Amino acid sequence: MNKKLFVSLLIVVGILTIAGILRFVVGGPEDNWICQNGQWIKHGNPSSPMPTGNCPGSQNENQEIIVDSPKAGETIKNPLSMTGRARGSWFFEASAPVKLLDEKGNQIAAGIIQAKDDWMTTEFVPFEGQLEFSTAATAGTLVFENDNPSGLPENSKKFEVPVKIEAGETMSINAYFGNNQLDPQTSCNIVFAAPRTIAKTQGVARVALEEMLKGPTDVEKSQGFYTSINSGVKIQKITIENGVAKVDFDKRLEDATGGSCRVSAIRTQITETLKQFSSVKSVVISIDGRTEDILQP
Repeated sequence: MNKKLFVSLLIVVGILTIAGILRFVVGGPEDNWICQNGQWIKHGNPSSPMPTGNCPGSQNENQEIIVDSPKAGETIKNPLSMTGRARGSWFFEASAPVKLLDEKGNQIAAGIIQAKDDWMTTEFVPFEGQLEFSTAATAGTLVFENDNPSGLPENSKKFEVPVKIEAGETMSINAYFGNNQLDPQTSCNIVFAAPRTIAKTQGVARVALEEMLKGPTDVEKSQGFYTSINSGVKIQKITIENGVAKVDFDKRLEDATGGSCRVSAIRTQITETLKQFSSVKSVVISIDGRTEDILQP
């Protein structure tokens, strides 16, 4: 073999060998987990599971919660599945609240995320959650909040994920409220329709009530709409049979509702919101299953 050619081959082999060594030393093993954009990314086929800790030196290193799904800017659809990791202190009794807001900050839906491992730790714990929602909004924000049993504002934390919302068929319904511009006398049993556009759903009566329970929007308030119903009221069950709608609420509905006028206004808002549908002729209201001695003046 030509001596010069032999030397050239040795040089090429040497360079390739050195490059391979440098790639292994600098680039790390082929099969490993690497930190990229604040997330653990599988590199090759690592034998170890994904690290539960945060990426060292990443922008998320000091965060207390990392949302793996959905990502910021991702398009979501109903029902929404959520996964991620949060430090144990984010939870209380292994759960923490999450809510979906529209572009104007109005709440679309609320639910919880559930820790999938022992939450009594300062380390990161994987979580899962599912949120069902109905909306005509095309964009919004997922707000993950720590469970704060103390109720103290200084202990409250949140993490926001902006999302897009998959467009679907919509329908129009009404939520009923009092209105001090249309009814200056503020009558006890007169309410007015506030139109709402919602995602098309089979459970339209329940969604209409949920819209009413949210209360008037800021625009509707400027038009004189107001609600006589406490904030935070939950629907526990609703059935419609033979023209009779039976709806059961939690006890928040009757908290501090003294006065016959307000009690009448509450009943009217609920009744008229349900009677907008042709399948409803009458309404029975209950609280924790009770129909007697509820909503007393």
